[in-house]
Amino acid sequence: MEQHMVVFVTAGSKEEAEKLSLGLVEEKLAFCVNTLPSIQSTYYWEGKLCVDEEILLIIKTRSSRFAALEAWVRRNHSYDVPEVIALPIVKGSEPYLKSIDNWVPASP
Repeated sequence: MEQHMVVFVTAGSKEEAEKLSLGLVEEKLAFCVNTLPSIQSTYYWEGKLCVDEEILLIIKTRSSRFAALEAWVRRNHSYDVPEVIALPIVKGSEPYLKSIDNWVPASP
């Protein structure tokens, strides 16, 4: 049975979040992308502690499409090293999971 996952990606602006969200769905790498505005990210980067406002994308897709999704995000994101973190969907509504399968093609 096909597995599904949620992928987290952060963006630095509303415009970039919209570009990434639309592109992922249009390219059939994601069925749905939720956008959570105004999160605060605290992280260590290039020798210093950073605190920034970002936007969190919550992406639903097939596990078999993760590599293609990650590559697409890396090509289209403004960050040198964008966050692309995946978690498995352990359980979910069967009709919703079927909707993911109907939109996102299985990996060849």
